Amino acid sequence: MQNRKWTSNAYFLAAAIGSAVGLSNIWKFTYVAGDNGGGAFVLIYVLALFCIALPALIAEFLIGRRGGAGVIRTMRNLSAGDGISPRWRAYGWLAISAVFIALSFYSVVAGWTLDYFLTSLFSPRDFVSETTAAEDLGTLLASPGRMMVGQAMFLLLTAGTVALGIKGGLEKMLGWMMPGLFILLILLVIYAVFYGDMAQALRFMFFSDFSALTPKIVLMAFGQAFFSLGVGAGVLMTIASYMDKETPLVRSAIVVAVADGTVAIVAGLAIFPIVFANGLSPTEGPGLIFATLPVAFGQMPGGAFIGPLFYLLLAFAALTSSITLLDAVVSSIEDITRYSRAALTWVIASMIFLLGLATVFSFNIWADVRLLAAVPAFSEKTIFDLLDYLVSNIMLPVGGISVALLAGWGLSRSSLLDELATGDTLLFQCWLWLVRLVVPVTIGAVFLLNLA
Repeated sequence: MQNRKWTSNAYFLAAAIGSAVGLSNIWKFTYVAGDNGGGAFVLIYVLALFCIALPALIAEFLIGRRGGAGVIRTMRNLSAGDGISPRWRAYGWLAISAVFIALSFYSVVAGWTLDYFLTSLFSPRDFVSETTAAEDLGTLLASPGRMMVGQAMFLLLTAGTVALGIKGGLEKMLGWMMPGLFILLILLVIYAVFYGDMAQALRFMFFSDFSALTPKIVLMAFGQAFFSLGVGAGVLMTIASYMDKETPLVRSAIVVAVADGTVAIVAGLAIFPIVFANGLSPTEGPGLIFATLPVAFGQMPGGAFIGPLFYLLLAFAALTSSITLLDAVVSSIEDITRYSRAALTWVIASMIFLLGLATVFSFNIWADVRLLAAVPAFSEKTIFDLLDYLVSNIMLPVGGISVALLAGWGLSRSSLLDELATGDTLLFQCWLWLVRLVVPVTIGAVFLLNLA
């Protein structure tokens, strides 16, 4: 097994931010905020990011650095060295299973971003109607071969990076992709200032109408803040296991949380002005990116340039996350086998591709397949819907609660203080209270909401 350590704290931050910043920040945040009233949702999201998600992120970093290995071996190490129950090993397998399944459908959706990037780059159109944009998306979803090409391209980029290891792969790729992602995002915001309706976008995002808030919307904002960071899946735990003891853990977690929230909000400032300037609706749901924005790009000055740039941004965000997701799976299996990283990476990536075909076919040849048709709550869910539900609504919330309970109740106070290096201060007491009580209860409430 290779020496898995970051060369510098900058690479650790690039990896942690890259893992946290994905399609959820740019795609899901914008359409969820659009569907739920804008400003009030954004405000609750920001509060939740720092009051709920940040304490949990600190907990996951702490556990990862303490365990010093992939998530499965970390649980074994903590059992042997810190006296936690051996039963915590079940969490390690849960986390890796969740990441494996998530990558199977994430790679398919990420493949759409590559497809749209290439299509808009080589076949730009001066005008795209809402009907044409919907037909374009429908044509993609109806073509399993075309979707498989995008999926395969995305997984090849991901696996090719992970197979090269920490220094030769992750550090080199993330070292330039993360600055590139922020540069692309800034360019899109500048474009939106000149050619979009920034005034209306600012009113929509930052002027809160609290009368529209409901307990459900509040919990959705909490869930978006928590799960957009990726806490609970063991990925950030794995990234932190490569961290040295000199790296300031709490400060690093704050940087990652700030970057994660900033990307989500700035993405809104890039997207909503374009939507409003073209008389389109921000409440289009998941279709906002793939069915609504192409209409705007086809009507706006420079749309033939800005369209490909936008989908390249999405592809970058997806790839920075997928690299760390696959690395978490590979590192965990590498810890418990004698096979090389390269061999494990390509075998696991191939398995992910095969499982991903279930998602591909859910949009076309298996579109009418309902595996749980006899269960009323799942009677209309495709195979993709079931996989997404399993990961997003069950496995990740259980993982998030597990991380909070392990840090708050499983590890000793001396172990926590040793990793945090804050001393037994009021700040530490507040963090411990949040992790022990507030975080598990909040995630539990989101979990019950998603099950409803």
